[in-house]
Amino acid sequence: MEVFTDYLAGIRHPDHRGRLEEMLTWVARRFPQLEPQIKWNTPMFTDHGTFIIAFSAAKQHVSVSPEEKTMRLFAHDIARAGYSATKGLFRIPWNEPVHYDLLADIIAFNIRDKAGCSTFWRK
Repeated sequence: MEVFTDYLAGIRHPDHRGRLEEMLTWVARRFPQLEPQIKWNTPMFTDHGTFIIAFSAAKQHVSVSPEEKTMRLFAHDIARAGYSATKGLFRIPWNEPVHYDLLADIIAFNIRDKAGCSTFWRK
């Protein structure tokens, strides 16, 4: 997880930094086959060179980006969790719980769906 050290150090609010570190650590432990990386100044996880999920800190929330296809498929679950969303990401407010079951489902779907993918992003 050292790959995320500089990114996390740049988050000024200690509670926000700790919360994002907790989320990234959870992903790394729950899905140890994923490779943690920083690309485009964004913490993300990849599998066999293909994008699986990314996280980024904002003033009011953590943005979670699983790609548009996954956002469409999980739109109802994301809304039911109480998270606001765009076509490419959803937001977990700093003061709201992290629905780790939802994250696990999203990540597991991307791993399965992109098992045969040879590009970073879906085509």
